[in-house]
Amino acid sequence: MSHDLVVLRREGLYCPRGGFYIDPWKPVERAVITHGHGDHARIGSARYFAAMRSLPILHWRLGEQQYQVHEYGEVFGIGDARVSFHSAGHVLGSAQVRIEVDGQVWVASGDYKRQHDPTCDPFEVVECDTFITEATFGLPVYRWPDTADVAREIVEWRDHCADRGEAAVLFCYALGKAQRLLAEVAAWTDRPAYVHGAIATGVQVYRGAGVPMLATLPVAETAKGAEFAGELVLAPPSAAGSTWMRRFRRAQTGFASGWMRVRGNRRRRNYDRGFVISDHADWPDLMRTIRETGARRVIATHGNTDAIIRALREGGIAAEAFATDFGGEGE
Repeated sequence: MSHDLVVLRREGLYCPRGGFYIDPWKPVERAVITHGHGDHARIGSARYFAAMRSLPILHWRLGEQQYQVHEYGEVFGIGDARVSFHSAGHVLGSAQVRIEVDGQVWVASGDYKRQHDPTCDPFEVVECDTFITEATFGLPVYRWPDTADVAREIVEWRDHCADRGEAAVLFCYALGKAQRLLAEVAAWTDRPAYVHGAIATGVQVYRGAGVPMLATLPVAETAKGAEFAGELVLAPPSAAGSTWMRRFRRAQTGFASGWMRVRGNRRRRNYDRGFVISDHADWPDLMRTIRETGARRVIATHGNTDAIIRALREGGIAAEAFATDFGGEGE
């Protein structure tokens, strides 16, 4: 009989001693949620446990549900398990899940990053016996530049577009990435940015949580035929190639994502510019985080798990993978 605190079932990551799932991809009785991205927070479960800071995001994404929320570090019981949430530094309210049963400690990280982000609490290292880590960018090629430098490059790009009479349309994910960009860019300009409707809602949620960001204007409320030349416009990736883009007579397009670290990705997606900014840990921070947890066993999920497993085993750490249904939003 397995003594593992977390096992993989068809509904998702399951804690047998607690009788709950972590970020289940099918409806369950008790769902412990790490953060509000759609691949981690899905509708249909009977009861949701989450970090207090994530509640505005969950209301936005899931609507009214039966929520039980807890502050970071607050210990509560579910079944035989003692559970607590700890900041993951991924997006507003994101959390790692610490599970303790009979002195054994496991931590499920959800998605996380170690870079500074003015829009959410920083990552907290939580010591554990077994660490379940994401591996979205689990290859040595993925190493992030300083985000402040990238924010300056975005403003310089906008100014370059102004000289050419073009709009600077920057595609980014609506939850987390857009808000982080608005907060980072505010250090380099006070000129408002225009936002797509899908992003405007999330920006208001963050503002309601007290997160300072650059002022924004909704594209939808701009007069028909308005000139956007020289303006920075944030839009979700789904808007690329859509009829929504027709309102910009002349425009350059960019994409803000960790995937832009590999130049070929920008060419394949037909963006004029790629800006390397990610809400996930890069390779050095993945390795650093695993070391700092002190975990003797590591389970990698979603992403480039093979490289992480190989590197960890070479370093004497027991490592394996869970095949999970995560990934796709917030890169």
